[in-house]
Amino acid sequence: MHNAGSERQPRGAVIWLTGLSGAGKSSLAQALATRLRQRGHRCYVLDGDTLRTGLNADLGFSPAARHENIRRTGEVAALFADAGLLCIAALISPYRADRAAARRACKGSFHEIHVNADLATCETRDPKGLYRRARAGELKAFTGIDAPYEAPEHPELVLNTATHSLPASLDLLLEYVLQQVLPVNSPA
Repeated sequence: MHNAGSERQPRGAVIWLTGLSGAGKSSLAQALATRLRQRGHRCYVLDGDTLRTGLNADLGFSPAARHENIRRTGEVAALFADAGLLCIAALISPYRADRAAARRACKGSFHEIHVNADLATCETRDPKGLYRRARAGELKAFTGIDAPYEAPEHPELVLNTATHSLPASLDLLLEYVLQQVLPVNSPA
């Protein structure tokens, strides 16, 4: 039962990190969650790799499957935000239209962050050997190699992780969240 004198729960928000494989999305998402939790904020990370081992395990990498992956993730992120959490989603999410649909699902609490690193930088990092396998023809429809990545046209923030270190990028992202996301989502 709701107590009329109790404080209203803050609205949540979705911080959607998009970029090529190896750009630093997952590392930034986990580091941001740690920093936010240290400040007392409730948050949850939805990571593309983790989602593909559970919720989206039945999906491949065709354009239709990628669309469904982002649709499901956008709906789940919206539920977390509706529950008052900061949901940090880290997915390649290569298509603008799919990211726009995720934004609509989140009803105004969506912040698109482009984790921007050029293909050469991402291939140099290649933590899972995916670019090497894609170049060898072992992986088909790999984003950036033989499948497109449509960079955001109007993201709320661009982090160039090819020229900025993870700590420097994290500082910029945290500053954005503290100044642009949290004040808007505080209790009225």
